[in-house]
Amino acid sequence: MRRLVYVVPVLLFAALVVWFGIGLTKDPKKLPSALIDKPAPDFVLPPLGRRQGLAKSDLAGEVTLVNFWASWCVPCRIEHPILMRLAEEGKVRLVGIDYKDKPDEAEKLLSQLGDPYRRIGADRDGRVGIDFGVYGVPETYVVDKAGRIRFRQVGPLTPEDWEQHFRPLLEELGRS
Repeated sequence: MRRLVYVVPVLLFAALVVWFGIGLTKDPKKLPSALIDKPAPDFVLPPLGRRQGLAKSDLAGEVTLVNFWASWCVPCRIEHPILMRLAEEGKVRLVGIDYKDKPDEAEKLLSQLGDPYRRIGADRDGRVGIDFGVYGVPETYVVDKAGRIRFRQVGPLTPEDWEQHFRPLLEELGRS
């Protein structure tokens, strides 16, 4: 009985080490999403500035990238040139959701770096982000023509992500 007092904590510690060790092998960009292959959540967002706002109904009919971003987000600034390139190429519809941001700061960022979005909704309280399951910005979702979420990218979009994940999926969905 006396040995059990020493053995049980050691076994529990060993189990925790194994559990955390397995967790370290996981790719943090591959966070599970319960919304994959399900319809995008219902939402209606006011516009940012003089642009058009954004609603769920705007996502139907064309494959769309929905990018959650904010002016205070440093990784958002890192991915911005890629978004600008996608907008210039016009190969996919790109809409933005300005997440928990001050409108004047968001406008300032877009005037400095350019505006790649066809529409921008202002999610000032973060409610739409919660409905989408956003962990933090930036996050980008691929929404198919039927309005279903098909892919989720956590973190900044990189050229490698575009070639490995987005381009093949967009080709499969009939758009790239």
